[in-house]
Amino acid sequence: MLSIALWISLTFIVLALAMNVFRLAIGPDIPDRLLAVDTMYVNAIALIVIIGLWLNTKTYFEAAILIAMLGFISTMAICRYLLRGDIIE
Repeated sequence: MLSIALWISLTFIVLALAMNVFRLAIGPDIPDRLLAVDTMYVNAIALIVIIGLWLNTKTYFEAAILIAMLGFISTMAICRYLLRGDIIE
């Protein structure tokens, strides 16, 4: 039963990643593309967690936490650069 749920969730996450790539390519301005990249981070984290559940290992969860931290920091840096023009004050 769990394997069926994992395959269904994997399918939806890959579909969401494909839609985000489309939004990244078509996005009319920079904030739309930034939002697409940020959502791709979240989808990648979910994908890694599902693969970790499927393979029953803890290593993938640690990788998901690292990607979450890097995604948050890079999103904040890009937003600060877009708003102020510099990253470090």
